[in-house]
Amino acid sequence: MLPSRAVSLPPDEDEALLDATATLNRGRAGQVRMVLRVLSGAEAGKAHPLKQGTYVVGKAPTCDIVLSDKAVSRQHLKLEVHDEHVVATDLGSHNGSFVEGLRFTAMELRPGSVITLGTTELKLVPEDTRERSLPLSSRESFGALVGHSRKMREAFTVLERLAPGGADVLIHGETGTGKDLCAEAIHQQSPRAKGPFVIVDLAGVPSTLIESELFGHVKGSFTGAQADRAGAFERAQNGTVFLDEIGELPLELQPRLLRVLERRQVKRVGGNDYFTVNVRVVAASHVNLEQAVQQGKFRRDLFHRLAVLRVTLPALRERPEDIPFLIDHMLKQMGRQPGALSDQTRALLMQYPWPGNVRELRNVVEQVVNLGEEALPDLEPPPGADGRRGPDLDLPFKEAKEHLIEVFERDYLKNLIERCEGNISRASREADIDRVYLRKLLRKHGLDPSGDP
Repeated sequence: MLPSRAVSLPPDEDEALLDATATLNRGRAGQVRMVLRVLSGAEAGKAHPLKQGTYVVGKAPTCDIVLSDKAVSRQHLKLEVHDEHVVATDLGSHNGSFVEGLRFTAMELRPGSVITLGTTELKLVPEDTRERSLPLSSRESFGALVGHSRKMREAFTVLERLAPGGADVLIHGETGTGKDLCAEAIHQQSPRAKGPFVIVDLAGVPSTLIESELFGHVKGSFTGAQADRAGAFERAQNGTVFLDEIGELPLELQPRLLRVLERRQVKRVGGNDYFTVNVRVVAASHVNLEQAVQQGKFRRDLFHRLAVLRVTLPALRERPEDIPFLIDHMLKQMGRQPGALSDQTRALLMQYPWPGNVRELRNVVEQVVNLGEEALPDLEPPPGADGRRGPDLDLPFKEAKEHLIEVFERDYLKNLIERCEGNISRASREADIDRVYLRKLLRKHGLDPSGDP
């Protein structure tokens, strides 16, 4: 048996411990280290890092993980820890061991599983992949996601770590931030890449058909069921299921999804037999699921099971320095040169808050390229951090135009020099601007990293 030393800390320090433990205890490539957290009971707040091996949980002082819960047997549960899952075996306990309210004798647990022993709840979690414990990614893209801002590189850092594993993932982000692209990139950069990638848009499926879409049905199980049909989980065998807008899943179906996540077993509507499925689940939501849990709109146990690994895609207004980069990327995809958009248009696009995020930006760029800049929608820019707006329409045309270009120049150059870490030669190459002229522009805006006047 391997000794497991529990540490009890305040919540914020406990999270930091999990970050450090997960990062430092990662073994060979592809191996995910796990932690058993005590959610309730006398030992609530303790965290037990788990190496590969066998642990005994119980009330006896000789156990590897000791619980003082009177309803827990002296030797209650055995945990066999493997790379990405844990096999739990009840040791003939008096009050039983439970997952998802179901008593079990032996069960394969995956990250996110919540085990109930007596009155104590234990949660199995993998390494925490938050950016504060990991180096910043050097990527400018992950799959079809594009960006070189700090916020996007932080997201890429998380994605680099979680994509190769097998744990389920929850993606959060506003509409238009690219959650579908993120899910597909996770699939493509995982060992399941050659398997199917099945998408279920829960916001686009009528509520009466969601159960059949997810789990399938047998012939005659309801009006219109003229033949047997495999659901998304069966169709995704050995691949990935992407559940888009998971917050739209009706409450009455959430226990069925929880069973699939816990046991990887599916039963078709009207059927009698369970199918075992080998799938990875990636879910996405634009709503705050934690708030939905508090409002009684989403099951707490399902949220904890889905949110084992989480990644948040930032809104475009939170990374305006990416806008020029995204515009050039979009133009390249359209077979156009950067000059297809004028400096004035680019400056205006930099000032807009983009409530529709990258999707809205793409639509506007395509509209302007295909119909001309006179077709540019009426984009009302908000005040900037320094109180500046877009063009001041009260000024003479020439003066308003010059002001707009000046704002664009400064924002563009500031991002450029930060991205190139003050290296003028590199910045000159990336911006395709003569080095002497670039330095002149930097001095004009007080951005020269050398500090020369």
